[in-house]
Amino acid sequence: MYSVEVVRPGEPAAQEIITAYLIEVASRYHGRPATPEEIEQALRDEPFEDLEGDSGRLLVALTGDGPAACAGVRFVSAGGDGAGADADGGGGVGGRTVTSARLETVGELTKVFTLPAFRSQGLGTLLIAEVGRVCRARGIRTLRLDTRADLVEACALYERLGFERVAPFNDEPYSDRWYSLVL
Repeated sequence: MYSVEVVRPGEPAAQEIITAYLIEVASRYHGRPATPEEIEQALRDEPFEDLEGDSGRLLVALTGDGPAACAGVRFVSAGGDGAGADADGGGGVGGRTVTSARLETVGELTKVFTLPAFRSQGLGTLLIAEVGRVCRARGIRTLRLDTRADLVEACALYERLGFERVAPFNDEPYSDRWYSLVL
């Protein structure tokens, strides 16, 4: 049985699951096990400390033994139709503008990951649904994300959940696919 909890980025469960996530995505990117230096670089390249308070949430599926899966959402403003670049063209975390609740137009899904031992049990679907509830409660009606084509399981999950491919809305160096979902 799992419980889904909002976890602060500095908590041990958050550190454990995000480190596992970064080890996997960095290893898949390099086509070999990632080195400790590459993991440290990934932690710098993909910050998650802002996934709390007014700027976001980090949701973790917990078992009695620790974290099994995670999904984060960053609350951002988007220019134009809500699918373009950030309102000011930069700033914030990873080139994104983190906004106050009154200006939010988009939830940016991030750090969706399930440990291998817990895959095919619906945890990704469960966590993304919970992220959608968090966004709707804040008045956010669009959920978007960037990812990589080699993360085929993630792309299949997003498409199965109704996300549609869209034009790039950021210039993340490791991304080659962008998705959006109207909540």
